Amino acid sequence: MAQNILFIMCDQLRADYLGCNGHPSISTPNIDALANRGVNFTQAYCQAPVCGPSRMSFYTGRYLFSHGSTYNNVPLPVGERTLGDYLRPHGLRVGLTGKTHFAPDHEGMSRLGIDPQSEPGMLVSQCGFEPWERDDGVHPDQSVDPDMAYNQYLRNQGYAGENPWHSVANSAEGPNGEILSGWQMRNARLPARVSREHSETAYMTNRAMHWIDQLGDQPWCLHLSYIKPHWPYIVPAPYHSLYAPEQILTANRQQHEKEDPHPVVAAFMKHEESINFSRDEVRETVIPAYMGLITEIDDHLGRLMDFLEKRELLEKTMIVFTSDHGDYLGDHWLGEKELFHEETVKIPMILVDPSAKADSTRGTCDSRFVESIDLIPTFLDVLGGDIPSHRLEGNSLLGLLRNSLNPEWRDTVYSEADYAWRKARLELGLAPDECRAFMVRTERWKYIQYQKLPPQLFDLQSDPKELKDLGSDPTKKPIRDDMETRLNEWIRKRCLRSTISHETIDARTGTAKDRGYMFGVW
Repeated sequence: MAQNILFIMCDQLRADYLGCNGHPSISTPNIDALANRGVNFTQAYCQAPVCGPSRMSFYTGRYLFSHGSTYNNVPLPVGERTLGDYLRPHGLRVGLTGKTHFAPDHEGMSRLGIDPQSEPGMLVSQCGFEPWERDDGVHPDQSVDPDMAYNQYLRNQGYAGENPWHSVANSAEGPNGEILSGWQMRNARLPARVSREHSETAYMTNRAMHWIDQLGDQPWCLHLSYIKPHWPYIVPAPYHSLYAPEQILTANRQQHEKEDPHPVVAAFMKHEESINFSRDEVRETVIPAYMGLITEIDDHLGRLMDFLEKRELLEKTMIVFTSDHGDYLGDHWLGEKELFHEETVKIPMILVDPSAKADSTRGTCDSRFVESIDLIPTFLDVLGGDIPSHRLEGNSLLGLLRNSLNPEWRDTVYSEADYAWRKARLELGLAPDECRAFMVRTERWKYIQYQKLPPQLFDLQSDPKELKDLGSDPTKKPIRDDMETRLNEWIRKRCLRSTISHETIDARTGTAKDRGYMFGVW
C-alpha cells in the first residue's frame, strides 16, 4: 500500500519523445521501466499548454476556467486549495524540490492579514508546498537572485561568475574560452560548461534524495519538478553528442499550413521562435540537445529509483511521471507551445501503484482519456480519503490502475489558453480580455473556439497529424455545432460553488421549517 507519493514532473517534455511512447531512437530505459511497472496513459492531456496555468491545474485539481490563473505569473487566488491542503490532513508532509511557476496572491494575503513569513503564510506563498528547494529554473542575468541555492552550490564546486546558472550550467565555451550563451539556440550543439554531476538535473535529484532521507519514516508527498528539457536547450557532455540530426522526428508540417492559416496560428507563426524553428538548421541543432536533456533526466531517475530501492521505499511509494505540456519544435511551423496541437497539449502520464491490487495492469498502456486534474483525486483515493467533488474537477485513476472501474469513462478532454501576453494579440488587434481559447477533443474530433475569431476543427480519424483545418468547411457545421454544445455544457458544469459540499446542500434541502423559517405559512 502507498504511504508516500513521488510526483515527478518535467517541463516542456513531449509525450512522443520517450521510448515507451514509440520514439524510434531516444534512450529512456528508466522511464520505460516505470511504464513496465505501472500504467502508461497514452492519451493524457494538460489543461493549458503553457507552464503556469497547466501547473495550477495539476496543483488545484481544477480547470483553468475555475482556478483563474490563466497565464504565467497570474497569481492563483488566495482561496484556492492546493495539493498540500488535501494531503496534509492525511498525515503527509508535502514538499517541493524544483519548479512550480506559482505566483502568490500578495494582494489577497495582505487584505486578509496573512503574514508571508508565518507558517500558514509560507504555505500560501508557495502553492501549498513546503519549499524544500524551490527553483523555477530560468534565471536571466537581469533578474537572478544573488542568493539562489543552485548558484551557491555551483560556486562551492569551484565555478565562478555572478550568475553561474547562466554562464556555466546554461552556456558553452568557445575555442578561445569565450562564453557562448545557451539563450542562443545556435550553441545547442555544444556541451554546457557545467560537468554532468553538477547540472541542474543532477543537483535537483540530489536535493530530492536528501529530503527523502531527512523525512525518515514520516509519510511524504515529494514533488520533484525538473526544469528540463525546457529551454535554454543546452546539456552537459556526454549528453550533447548522444544524438544526431538523423535521429530526430521528421517535422510534422506541410507548406499549405503556411498559405492560409487560422488568424491566431498565423500570428504565432510570426513569433521569433516560430520563424527560427521553421528552419531545418535550427531543428537539427536544437532537437538533439533536447533529446540529450531527456536522456539526462532518465539517467538521474534511474539513480533515484536505485536510491528508493535500497531504502525499501519502492513498495510503499506511488510514483507519477508526467510533464506540464509539450513543445512544438518546429511542427506546424511553430515554436514553443500555447496552442492546441497534439505536440503541445498531449503529455506523458505514467503511474506506478505499489499495491498488489494493481498487479493485473502492470506494464499496460491505457488509451482512455486522462487529464492532469485527475492526480489529486487519485492521491486522495489511494490514501483512503474522500474526494470533494464540489471542488475537485478530475476523476480518480485508481480504478483504472486496479482494473476495478465501471467501464464508463470520459469521452472528451478540455484545455484552455489565454494568449493576452503574447505579441500575437497585438498582431490580431485584440484587447487583453479577448484572447481566451478553448479546446474540446473527442476520440475523432478536435474543436478549438477562439474569442472574436473563427473556430478550428480537425478530423483526427482521417487527419491524425492535424494538417487540415475544417473550421470553415460548410459540410462540417453540424460537427462544429455539436462540439460547441459540448463546450457550453462543460462550462455550465464548472465547480464554481466550491465552498460548500453537495452533501451539505442535500442535508439542508427542504428543511427550512425544521429550522424555524416559516415563510409563506397561512
